[in-house]
Amino acid sequence: MAEAAAQIRVPVERLAPDTIRLERVLDAAPETVWRYLTEADLRREWFMGGTDAHAEGEFDLIVDHDNLSTDEVPYPESYAEFKGARMTEKVIRFDPPRLLETTFQGSKNGNVTYELFPEGERTRLVLTHSGITSGTGAQDFGSGWNSHLTVLQEKLAGRSVKNFWALHAQSKEAVRQALEG
Repeated sequence: MAEAAAQIRVPVERLAPDTIRLERVLDAAPETVWRYLTEADLRREWFMGGTDAHAEGEFDLIVDHDNLSTDEVPYPESYAEFKGARMTEKVIRFDPPRLLETTFQGSKNGNVTYELFPEGERTRLVLTHSGITSGTGAQDFGSGWNSHLTVLQEKLAGRSVKNFWALHAQSKEAVRQALEG
């Protein structure tokens, strides 16, 4: 299985001081990508598990990045305190398999919109995170989203990521350069 860390690409742009957008073309139909966004068991393979997202109401995200790497790698000290944290999110818009918008970090850091566009047998995923209020801002959220979307991209292409945290470290620097450039 291929190692994703060597393939860091940063299709991230800052749309406003509190808004970033990332895009990926994924090797799966929109219906499959939709399942990876909304079904907790699939979502935990690239982002966070918790509970399934449905058209109305709330769902939980649980921070546990141990399953994102094929190798056994420890959490970096700066992220270890978040392991196991539970966030309750609200579904704002739900239009399968085209559009999902949810709160992020219990509405403390805005909303995340996932838009899915079919491209033949593939899907263009456009992720927009708006309303970021955290002091870490676009830099940290951009590197986090870039890392997680890379895991999803690799997963849907039949590959894996050996070390999520190495990928995240590379992503952090690449996103910093992309946002400053």
